[in-house]
Amino acid sequence: MTARLVAAALACAVLAAPVAAQPAPAARAARVIAVAPLATLGAEDTSGATKKLTRQLEAALGQLPGATVVSAQAVAEAIARANKPLLKLCDRDPRCLTELGTLVGATVVIDGEVGGLGESQVVYLGATDVTTGREIRSTTLSIGGKGDTGGGPAGAAVRLLEPDRYRGILHLAIDATGATVYINGSKVALGPASTLSLPVGTQAVRVTHPQYRDFVRFIDVPYDQTTEVPVAMTQYPVLQHDLAGKPVSRARIVYVDPPVWRRWYVVAPVAVGIAVIAGVIAASVASDWSADACRKVGGGECPN
Repeated sequence: MTARLVAAALACAVLAAPVAAQPAPAARAARVIAVAPLATLGAEDTSGATKKLTRQLEAALGQLPGATVVSAQAVAEAIARANKPLLKLCDRDPRCLTELGTLVGATVVIDGEVGGLGESQVVYLGATDVTTGREIRSTTLSIGGKGDTGGGPAGAAVRLLEPDRYRGILHLAIDATGATVYINGSKVALGPASTLSLPVGTQAVRVTHPQYRDFVRFIDVPYDQTTEVPVAMTQYPVLQHDLAGKPVSRARIVYVDPPVWRRWYVVAPVAVGIAVIAGVIAASVASDWSADACRKVGGGECPN
């Protein structure tokens, strides 16, 4: 009995003992992207417009798959704590950007310089791989311009780090069944909704059909947008009349015989007769006027 009580007490103690928490696996992002403070004319740009643009760029980078962003503010604070003011303005120097990325634990560093006049400005952005110390890619971001099809900060982030995703959608509303579509000279197949995913930029679109005239256009494809293109095919006039039972041309060929004196069975005998007569006359003349012929006149004799 005592042994049973001891065993029960031990079991209760084990059940009541707190279970040690298992350490959760650390969530590591595929890329840690640090945004360096933007500069202008060789100095850090602290204007309100640039700060707003920086926040928009950070938000766009955070939307990339598996990305964690170290903000420009956090980068500036890390530089201040490390007492390395020269890292604020790397001026696209790979060594400086590599050191900056190592300081904040980033794998990629985005830096840029703001240029332009007035409301229209251009930001020159670059992405540097901290591991290799080389620039991955560079691009430009327009600010304040009208008709921008580049997608703003979101488009710039994709161009820098996900260039294959820098595309737009083209919706072709074709009014003829069985048409064939070519993009920049290559045959393509439309999706279920008559759409195509194409790189951003100007694309040469050609739609062909045996019974219609070709539809040819140059279409500008913006980033992350759907562009509607109504394709109205024009039918050939010949096919349109033939299908309605009204032939376009009623011309017919009529053969007309020549006059009697121009027919071959009249002209040929006449030509032969003329040739025979001409031959006889020629022979006669030749025999009378030969160089050896002589005529006796008044009883005289021809000379030898």
